[in-house]
Amino acid sequence: MWRGRKFRFPEVQGLRPTPDRVRETLFNWLAPRIVGARCLDLFAGSGALGLEALSRGAAAVRFIEREPGAAADLRAMLARFDARGAQVVEADAMRHLAGPASPFDIIFVDPPFDAGLLPETLARVLTGGWLAPGGVVYVEQSARSPLPPLPPGRAVAKSGRAGDVGYHLLA
Repeated sequence: MWRGRKFRFPEVQGLRPTPDRVRETLFNWLAPRIVGARCLDLFAGSGALGLEALSRGAAAVRFIEREPGAAADLRAMLARFDARGAQVVEADAMRHLAGPASPFDIIFVDPPFDAGLLPETLARVLTGGWLAPGGVVYVEQSARSPLPPLPPGRAVAKSGRAGDVGYHLLA
């Protein structure tokens, strides 16, 4: 839908957009399920994952970003692309997950690597009603860190590594 258009990311301290190579692999994995999907982009930052999902036919993406400057830049970019089905929520991801859940088909979880948020985030996402039946969770983390234990019935479907980035698709 937006082929050839370049995403411009804000210069915000600690912002680390998902590398192009990782995004390409991820969306190859998601190709059979992305069209029409409802997606949640937690710790959205640059919004690279949610933007890519919209550009590949996702029906809706909710972006959760606590940094006001990054959220404003994301809103501006979505307006520039005339993106339909996008919602930017300026909020802390953990507080958002503590609120009423609504199920999503694909959830992107990419917290700041050194913040220690991944175990609690995954617990809330996987057991709190956020994931629709048959849905998947994408996790991005430091390649040096192991994944936290997963609840029964959840497993790593695919994994990869690119430099310091470890990435996993949970099913």
